[in-house]
Amino acid sequence: MVNHNAHHKRLSDIPYSVLDLSPIIHGGTPSDSLHNTLDLAQHAEKWGFHRYWLAEHHNMPAIASSATSVVIGHVAAGTTTIRVGSWGIMLPNHAPLVIAEQFGTLEALFPGRIDLGLGRAPGTDQLTANALRRDPYSNGQNFPELVDELQNFFAPSSQSVDKPVRAIPGEGLRIPIWLLGSSGYSAQLAGLLGLPFAFASHFAPENTLQALKIYRQNFRPSNEIKNPHAMVAVNIIAADTDEEAKWLSTSMKQHILNLFRNNRVPLQPPVENIDELFSDYEKALLQQRMESTFIGNPETVKKGLQSFLDKTNADEFIVNAQIYDHKARLYSYELISSIITSTKKA
Repeated sequence: MVNHNAHHKRLSDIPYSVLDLSPIIHGGTPSDSLHNTLDLAQHAEKWGFHRYWLAEHHNMPAIASSATSVVIGHVAAGTTTIRVGSWGIMLPNHAPLVIAEQFGTLEALFPGRIDLGLGRAPGTDQLTANALRRDPYSNGQNFPELVDELQNFFAPSSQSVDKPVRAIPGEGLRIPIWLLGSSGYSAQLAGLLGLPFAFASHFAPENTLQALKIYRQNFRPSNEIKNPHAMVAVNIIAADTDEEAKWLSTSMKQHILNLFRNNRVPLQPPVENIDELFSDYEKALLQQRMESTFIGNPETVKKGLQSFLDKTNADEFIVNAQIYDHKARLYSYELISSIITSTKKA
């Protein structure tokens, strides 16, 4: 399981980024969520996080970032140095030209700070996918063609003499493209195209090691990057004590339970006894879903994260935190940054 060929990485050896699902909480509004997103981004920048990524989900009462490009613009405008990007733009939902223009515009406004992460799932259910005018006959199998079309729109104008359709802004801009995945498909494609790869271990932990192996085995150097770069998403809920962190984590556990039951509701407040909400079967599913989730005080989180880094040899971690209370969410990220800083000094 452990990659013994890799040199032993310490937590301080790699960058850390933030994955923000802009949670809409029970009793809150999307407006509150987007305000909190910018607040978290400004703090994350100050605490030394490397990127701040937002996810495209639709028809989800708990997630406010459906118009992902718009939210990226909002966050980039309110920060100065942190990279801002998408986890991810679900490319089959969109015409590649539209995404090239949107991200071309973002890059023109915030040069050198924009990342474009791409996924092939709809990020929603079938009815909503149809409402997005996603091709009902596509299950994402044309994803490689869509990525190629998008990359061509970003190619320099010297290469587009014969191009009747051009992305302006967009053409000639060096916007890093990432492929996102929760299985081996995007891992293999990212490797073959020589693109950085981001793996959704925060909800598909069982596929993590296999996908990273596929990515690294298939990697071919490209103009984008010369060596494989794998960023792995994890859930971290940190607090001063293990007990408090466990209590805070019951919001995320309820969120996962509601996804299992297809019960679409905002993020719920923490509960004292989470066990009484779950059947035994759901408990087993939850355990499996949370293999890449680290909950506890800084020492507990540090141990778990180091052990996970030893297994994955990740080049970067991106951290999701589904926490109901915004101040507790901020504090969790602040503790994570202090864990990293303390391992640098060690």
